[in-house]
Amino acid sequence: MQLTQKIQQSDSHSDTFEILGTDYIEFYVGNAKQAAHFYQSAFGFKLIAYKGPETGNRDFCSYVLQQDKIRFVFTSSFKPDHEISKHVVRHGDGVKVLALWVNDVQDSFQKAIQRGAEVAFEPYTEQDRNGRVTIAGIKTYGETVHALIERKEYQGAFLPGYEARTSAFKPEGTGLKYVDHCVGNVELGQMNRWVKFYQDVLGFKLLITFDDKDISTKYTALMSKVVANGSGYIKFPINEPAQGLKKSQIDEFLEFYQGAGVQHIAIATDNIIETVSKLRSNGIDFLYVPETYYDDVLSRVGKIDEDLEKLKSLNILIDRDEDGYLLQIFTKPLQDRPTVFFEIIQRKGAKSFGKGNFKALFEAIEREQEIRGNL
Repeated sequence: MQLTQKIQQSDSHSDTFEILGTDYIEFYVGNAKQAAHFYQSAFGFKLIAYKGPETGNRDFCSYVLQQDKIRFVFTSSFKPDHEISKHVVRHGDGVKVLALWVNDVQDSFQKAIQRGAEVAFEPYTEQDRNGRVTIAGIKTYGETVHALIERKEYQGAFLPGYEARTSAFKPEGTGLKYVDHCVGNVELGQMNRWVKFYQDVLGFKLLITFDDKDISTKYTALMSKVVANGSGYIKFPINEPAQGLKKSQIDEFLEFYQGAGVQHIAIATDNIIETVSKLRSNGIDFLYVPETYYDDVLSRVGKIDEDLEKLKSLNILIDRDEDGYLLQIFTKPLQDRPTVFFEIIQRKGAKSFGKGNFKALFEAIEREQEIRGNL
């Protein structure tokens, strides 16, 4: 199946319930304090809230970081037999919760369950002096959970049970704005199952499809389908491995993550040159694409506003669709296990995902796999 030439338009009337946006993304990690410091110093997030022994929580601690509309939560357990610790032992540091902001949790949860969702946890309400929040959870691929968050009656820093907190360390922001999309890797033969889950349970539309002809190199291939809600604010590409001569990046992820999970988070910026310059100076490592990529890129994508030499010096990729163009770059994995990484993206009208860059990108990933001995 070839790339859909026109990205299908979303229709909010098809959604099972309205999703207002990504509320937060929670990582289970081995050392939440150190992870929080890394994301402050390297990515420019600011500490806004905390939960732990000092707030009366004896089982785990969580640090909440924010930059513009992005909220990340880093959580570690104090007990080796706690589910958080077991998650980290199996998967390494990884995404546990993709939280969705909704108007009415009870209604949203019941509709999702009626449409076939599996319960992660039943709705419950917590409150403090700042108001109340209702939360429920449904399961998705692997051990990942979608938390449904209703916070219209809450004025606190994050959630009840967390105290507002800042740090003496005041990092400079890097221009990261919001979550553009989150990509999940699933096992061979499971992609269509999870696409159907988002269609049936949440009413998402199939936005775009890629097969192994679209996403392949000499050695490896993968397949991907992108689902989105009606507003287009929530986009979930789902990847699975395809047959190739060597182990694909999806196979490598599944091996080291020990199952399906979130592969990467794409974060939008309004000025990718400025953002990537800051991230590089803060020590973030990005995948390398050879300079020959830029020899004919303008003949493929046409006129752009940015200085090509500046993009080349930062190794930023360019692609165009019928709505405009985009600029993108991918970090290397953010821990020693080759699992979770970030994409930095700036959309100049484009609604697609950089199909023209797939070959160069996956060859770059293969170079890293080969260095690791995992190709």
